[in-house]
Amino acid sequence: MNNRNTIIGMLLVFAIIIIFSYLSAPSKKQLEVQKQRSDSIANNNRQQQAADILEHAKRQVLQDLQKKQQAKEGKPIDSVSLAKAVFNDQLGKFSGSGSGKNKHFTIENDLLRLKISSHGGKIEYVELKKFKTWDKQPLILLDNDSLHFGFSFFSDNRIINTNNLYFKPHWYSKNSENNESLSVSGKDSLQFGLRLYVNGNDSAVSPDKYIEFVYTLHGDQYMLGFTMKFEGMSDVIDPGVKFLQMNWDANLKRQEKSVKMERMSSTVYYKFFEDKVDYLSETKDEEKLLKNEKVQWLSFKQQFFSSSIISSNFFTEPKVRTAIINTKERYLKSMYLEAGVPYMPQETKYIPMSMYFGPNNFYALKSYKLDLERQIPLGWGFFLMAWINIYAVIPVFTFFGNFGWNYGIIILILTILLKTILFPIAFKTYKSSAKMRALKPDIDELAKKYPKKDDAMKKQQATMELYKRGGVNPMAGCIPLLLQMPILIAMFRFFPSSIELRQQGFLWATDLSSYDSIWTFPNGFVIPWYGDHISLFALLMTISSVIYTRINDQMMGSAQTQMPGMKTMMYLMPVMFLFWFNDYSSGLSYYYLLANLLTFAQIYIIRATIDEKKLHAQIEANKKKPVKKSGFQKRLEDMAKKRGLPSKR
Repeated sequence: MNNRNTIIGMLLVFAIIIIFSYLSAPSKKQLEVQKQRSDSIANNNRQQQAADILEHAKRQVLQDLQKKQQAKEGKPIDSVSLAKAVFNDQLGKFSGSGSGKNKHFTIENDLLRLKISSHGGKIEYVELKKFKTWDKQPLILLDNDSLHFGFSFFSDNRIINTNNLYFKPHWYSKNSENNESLSVSGKDSLQFGLRLYVNGNDSAVSPDKYIEFVYTLHGDQYMLGFTMKFEGMSDVIDPGVKFLQMNWDANLKRQEKSVKMERMSSTVYYKFFEDKVDYLSETKDEEKLLKNEKVQWLSFKQQFFSSSIISSNFFTEPKVRTAIINTKERYLKSMYLEAGVPYMPQETKYIPMSMYFGPNNFYALKSYKLDLERQIPLGWGFFLMAWINIYAVIPVFTFFGNFGWNYGIIILILTILLKTILFPIAFKTYKSSAKMRALKPDIDELAKKYPKKDDAMKKQQATMELYKRGGVNPMAGCIPLLLQMPILIAMFRFFPSSIELRQQGFLWATDLSSYDSIWTFPNGFVIPWYGDHISLFALLMTISSVIYTRINDQMMGSAQTQMPGMKTMMYLMPVMFLFWFNDYSSGLSYYYLLANLLTFAQIYIIRATIDEKKLHAQIEANKKKPVKKSGFQKRLEDMAKKRGLPSKR
C-alpha cells in the first residue's frame, strides 16, 4: 500500500513538474524577443571585437609610419605629416587621387542640366529645365548639399570609396576637349568620362590603369546612360571581390505648394529582378534589408518626379531607408540606399547602368519597359481601379491635353463621359427607388403589425415577401454604389499624383494638383485636422454631397428609416470629407463636385421620364399575381411530400 502511495505521489510530482514546465515555458513571441536580444548582444560583441582589432591595426600602422618617417628624416614626425601619411596609406594604390582641386563639368540637353563633380566623379546637381517649383524657381531635383554617391571595394586589403577621391576628366570628342560645359539637342548624343587613376610604384599616375564613369546623354531624353569602365584593374581590386558596394543617399527637396501632400507621396521604390515593384512606407520612417534578393532598379520617388538608378543586370541585397525631415520645409525626406553591384576582377570590363531624372509621366515611364510607371499610384492593388486610370482617365487627359485645352474643362468632359456610361445603371436605380416609395405605405403597415423587437424576424420575412410580390429588388440601390466605388477610389489615387494637373490653373485654383485657398488664417492660426486655409472646391463639394445625401434619403426613404444609425452616418461622411479634402488636390474636389451636380441633373431627367403613378399601379397589379416558385423551393416541397411532411405555403 505504501509503495502504491509512493508511486502515485511520484507520478503526481512528475505531472506537476511537466504542467508547470509547460505553463512557464516562454511563448513563441517571447522566444523571438529573446533570440533578437541574444543576437543583438552577440552582434554588439562582434562589433566591439572588430572595433578593437581595427583600433589595434590603426595604432600599429601609426607606429610603423612614425618609425619609417623618423628613420628617413632623423627626427620625429609632426601631427600634420602623420595624418597625411596615414591618409595616403589608407588609400593604397589610389593615394594620388586622395587630394586635388574640385572641378565641375556641366552636360545638358533639351530637358536636363547636370553638373558632375571631379570629387567622386558623381552627378551632384540635377535641374529639370521644363519645370519650375511651386514658387516659380528652377526645379533642382538634387544638389550637392544633400547628396552622396559612390562605390566601395577592397584594394590591398583597404576599403576604397570613390566618393572621397578625385577623378580626371576625359573627353570623347576632340571638338569638346578641355570644355567644361557640353550640350546636346534633338536626336544627337554626347559622352563624357571621369577617370580614377591608379598610382604606380613611384607614385606616378598609371595611364593604363583606371576606373572610369562614362555618362551618355541624349538630346531629348530624361534617361542618362551611366557605365563603369575598368581598365587594368585585375591586379588592383582584390581577387576575392565579387561585388562592389554602391551607396546613394540624398535629401529630397521640396518642389510643391503642399509640403504635407508631397511628403506623403515620397518614398523609395524598387523592382525585384524579373518580378514585382515594391516600396517603403510613405507615411513613416522605414528601413528594409532585402536579404538574398536581387533588384533591377531603385528609385527616390517624389510626388511628381523621381531619381532612379537602373542596372542592365541586377543589384543584390539592397538596403533601403527613408526618414521624414520635419525640421526644415526645404526638404521632405532623407533617402538612403545601399546595394551590391556584381563584379569579377578577371572578367568585368564594363558595368552598364542607367539613371532617370525626370517627371512621373505614365507614358514616358512606360516607354522604357522597366515598370517605372508603377511608381505612379493608379490603384495597382486592384485591377479595376488601375484599368479605369490607364484606359479611361489618362487617355482622356492626354488626348484633350494635346490640344492645349484647360484641364478644368477636360475634367468636366471626363466626368460627363463617365456619367453617360453609368446612366443606364442610374436609371434602373431610380426606378427601383420609385418602387420602394410606392411600397412605403405597406411597409409602414408591417411596422405597426410587428411593433415588438421579438417580431423582428417575422417583420423582415414579411417585408421581403412584399418586395417579392411587388417586383422590387431592395439591393438595386447598392449596385450603382458598388460600381461607382472603384471609380471614386481610382480618382482619389490619380488626381493628387497626376503631373498633367501640376500648376494648371482653373477659375480661382492656381494649381489643380494641390489645394485651392480662398482664405488663409492670419497669425499662423491652424484648425486641428483642417488646416490653416479654406479650400472653396472642398467646401462646395461637401455642400453638394450633403444635398445629394438628402435627395438619396428621400428616394430610398423606406429602407433608410429601418437603419437610423446608417442615416446619421450618411450625413456625417460629407462633413468628414471637408476635413480630408481641404489640403488635397483641388482637381479631385472639383471632380467630385461635378459628379454630384451631374447626378442632380440625371435625377431631374429620370423623374421627367418615369410616370410614378403608372409605376405604382403596376406594382399593385404585381402584388395580386401569384408568386412564381423558384426551382430550389419546388424541389424542397417535392422532397417534403415524399417524406410525408407538410409543405410550406
